[in-house]
Amino acid sequence: MTGPAVRVDTASPVPPYEQIRAQLATLISSGRLPEGERLPTIRQLASDLGLAAGTVARAYRELEGAGLIRARRGAGTRVAPLPPSAKHPSPEELTPLARRFRDEARTLGADDAAITQALRSVLADAD
Repeated sequence: MTGPAVRVDTASPVPPYEQIRAQLATLISSGRLPEGERLPTIRQLASDLGLAAGTVARAYRELEGAGLIRARRGAGTRVAPLPPSAKHPSPEELTPLARRFRDEARTLGADDAAITQALRSVLADAD
């Protein structure tokens, strides 16, 4: 994986495997990790993040179950072609992401105005 790095916040209430899964799913769905891009091995990513291999394996299993990655013995784990639903997420798919962002921001002490401003800032900086 030559693209953006995955980060895990161990102080977050979101489990590490879910942080990995969500970040990779976003990178894949947005095209920042293109089809065919090779992902690090489970052991390598676990080592890089200071996590147990089982944590990364769970994230990879969920991504594979969602059709976002393909693991092949000898060929490694690669980004799969995007399924049609990943190209145009529905409001039902986006709402849980928005809720998680809101909840984590509130955990940090942010109010609704600060949360809204942060989102607007991120959208304005979109690549």
